Amino acid sequence: MITHIVLFKLSDPSPENLDATREKLLSMQDRIDLLRHLETGLDVIRSERSYDIALVTRFDTLEDLQAYQIHPYHAGVVVPHMKLVCSSIVAVDYES
Repeated sequence: MITHIVLFKLSDPSPENLDATREKLLSMQDRIDLLRHLETGLDVIRSERSYDIALVTRFDTLEDLQAYQIHPYHAGVVVPHMKLVCSSIVAVDYES
């Protein structure tokens, strides 16, 4: 199993932008069949070093993760939105 974790810092972390961005991420659940698990969370601490939204996804194989990266919905809808609204994005991928 491959776990893919992404943290997003929004340029404008208003409640409206946080909710809209979280919903955009959650919308992948019904559109990308390679996803074995998808969850998002909004930061509750709000410290200076915090990121605003976390995305945790899981895939059966590294090949499935790579296919997800270029999936039309992910690459054509979600990624452009995230690049538009985020000031910083970091990720980690690991095998378990």
